[in-house]
Amino acid sequence: MNGLMLVARREIVTQVRTKTFLVGLLVTALLVAAVSFAPKIMGGNDSYTLGTVNSQQLPLKAAAPDAEFEWRSFPDEAAAKKAVLAGDVDAVLVNGDKVLTDGEIDSKLGVLMQSTNREMRLGAAGVTIPPLQVVSVGVDTRYQAAKTGIAVVLVLVLFMLLMGQVMMVAMGVVEEKGSRIVEILLAAVRPWQLLGGKIVGLGVLGLINLLTILAVGLIATSVSGFASDFPPGLPGLVVAVLVWFVLGYAFFATLAAAFASLVSRQEEVSSVMSPLTMLIMATYFVAFYATNDPTGTLATVMSYIPPFSSMIMPVRMAAADVPMWQVAASMAAMAVAVLAVLSFGAKVYERAVLRTGARLKLGDVLRAG
Repeated sequence: MNGLMLVARREIVTQVRTKTFLVGLLVTALLVAAVSFAPKIMGGNDSYTLGTVNSQQLPLKAAAPDAEFEWRSFPDEAAAKKAVLAGDVDAVLVNGDKVLTDGEIDSKLGVLMQSTNREMRLGAAGVTIPPLQVVSVGVDTRYQAAKTGIAVVLVLVLFMLLMGQVMMVAMGVVEEKGSRIVEILLAAVRPWQLLGGKIVGLGVLGLINLLTILAVGLIATSVSGFASDFPPGLPGLVVAVLVWFVLGYAFFATLAAAFASLVSRQEEVSSVMSPLTMLIMATYFVAFYATNDPTGTLATVMSYIPPFSSMIMPVRMAAADVPMWQVAASMAAMAVAVLAVLSFGAKVYERAVLRTGARLKLGDVLRAG
């Protein structure tokens, strides 16, 4: 392991000292912060559609002049429930003492309605005014928009980081092979140490990028006030995302190093990496589909199949409630797949990395042993 860690340290130090890495990290942090504040800057005034049943409209505009309110009247509570479930109104005031919602009421709207109702009904000092009774007529959807948004951002971040780090591994392998530096390195360390060190080192850089994105995103959303809309259990999701990134990166990066060892020129990297690139793209497309239907058959089944699970399962965890046994089963299957790929990739890399010249065929390399 000493040789592996030496190679990993070399990769980390070499990349961290470059202006490209530092500038890229700074730009990433600024972009994440900008995205976190964008809804607050560009969102405009709050707008609500409300209804009444045997109730007087509340003078909400006086309490919140920057918000827009549209009122609709319904003949009875049944019609009001139908409108709430259809999404035509945000809330309906019934008989002056009850509010119908589809899930939890918007926090700002809830405070406005409670305070305004109290002021209207306050007759004399010392009189106790009961708060409005909030009744949910549908499932609790208070966090659904936030969950979907987190899932969409998550799949984009995982895709970009995995694709970027995997290509760095492939380019690094070809660069060392084409320049014959690999011959000098293999005089001091074993092939598996060189391969493992490169994967670990560049993986640490990927984790630095991911941690930066998560940290800046959480801080920025806390400052902007959007963190209050996040669902509970976010710290657990962050930890899970880190684990899934490590598993997915180990799988794809090992294959990238193995395929890249078949060629000696940078111009050939894109062609030899095409199958792997298509696999990553397919994983991304299925994961993006899962953001809209996280409990569907396709998303559920594919979240157990490596390497699709490395991107789809964290998306499912962000967009819906997934039982822990499903997460554990998916992680176990992905871990087994990573071990199998590591064995395969190390064999290909060891047999191909010292053979320069024309592009090697994968079948020939495997039979050469």
